[in-house]
Amino acid sequence: MTVRVLLVDDQQLVRAGLRMLCQTADDLEVVGEAASGSEAVRLAEQELPDVVLMDLRMPGMDGIQATERILAARPTVPVVVLTTFDDDDHLYPALAAGASGFLVKDASPEELLAGIRRAAAGDHPFSPEVLRRVMNSAVTSRATTETVARAQVSGLTTREAEVLALVAEGLSNSEIADRLYVGITTVKTHVTNLMAKTGASNRVRLAVLGLGHRPT
Repeated sequence: MTVRVLLVDDQQLVRAGLRMLCQTADDLEVVGEAASGSEAVRLAEQELPDVVLMDLRMPGMDGIQATERILAARPTVPVVVLTTFDDDDHLYPALAAGASGFLVKDASPEELLAGIRRAAAGDHPFSPEVLRRVMNSAVTSRATTETVARAQVSGLTTREAEVLALVAEGLSNSEIADRLYVGITTVKTHVTNLMAKTGASNRVRLAVLGLGHRPT
């Protein structure tokens, strides 16, 4: 199956580099390029991509607003943010807007291509650096986080607790499956159950709870 990708970045050189990278993969097809948030919204409706790679800082409508608009029209399309380590002011609002993954712009070509494929498959790709930054920021007040985490994960099974710990390490579903010697479908089921039990709205929030739940 070919994954249709929409590239969104206000820098032409960045878009050109991403297009060239995607063209090296037989299973990826770039169906559009947008230099602004408003153009991204239009192309997402027109081209119906399977994955949107979204820059955050753009003039006019930024990536956060564009993500909200795209997901309002097509709630199931994965929007994967391309960001930098120090972009917290945009990172957290993008998470709230519904972004399904965060990759750093200096990720290796292999990591970026794998992230696109994971997003298309329903997974949530996060660069380990981004996930660690989000979790470290979220646990500035360690005692409060641990208290909340204990309350929210108190009813987990042993296997769910194991999966939660690995999510907190930043592992993907396939990596967790390999680590626990189970099928990826089983891992997806556990992650879904964990979100339902803890009330976590996405994988990053689940990872934060997992970090707070770890023994000191």
